[in-house]
Amino acid sequence: MAVGWGELTYPEVGASAGVLPSGYRHVHRIAFLGADVRVFDRAVQALLRWRMHRRAGISIDRPELRPEPGVDFRLRVGWRGLLVQAPCRIVFTIDEKDRAGFAYGTLSGHPECGEEAFLVRRDGAGRSFFEVRAFSRPDSLTARIAGPLGRFAQDVITSRYLGAMRSLSRAA
Repeated sequence: MAVGWGELTYPEVGASAGVLPSGYRHVHRIAFLGADVRVFDRAVQALLRWRMHRRAGISIDRPELRPEPGVDFRLRVGWRGLLVQAPCRIVFTIDEKDRAGFAYGTLSGHPECGEEAFLVRRDGAGRSFFEVRAFSRPDSLTARIAGPLGRFAQDVITSRYLGAMRSLSRAA
């Protein structure tokens, strides 16, 4: 359920599921997770229980929530005195036999403007993959000033997501 943090800060809601819109920085990364039949299930659970985010160093203010469209939450990243809180809303979910995931979009107060999608999928040969698709641009003075440093931080976090899913999907 939404907690009333306002409207999404961009008009292209749901675009991370298809063609990423122009006017934004795009991220599209895919990681092979494995061919073991249990890999897919472990990866889906790690994603839907926010374990991937936590392993990547991102906390969620409502870690008990299950991603469902319309649910608002805050991502938190930072160290000691430097903590960034980023309000988000789940904009879509996917729950199919061989595909599962969700996307969240930015709400007012988020330093960026855009959307990020996370998808675990299994192909016909039983191989599992994890995909991150995002589009974003700075939406705060701090993010605009950060410039290349902000883009670098986004790339580091994306790499952490991929590494977290690789390890969490293989864990016994």
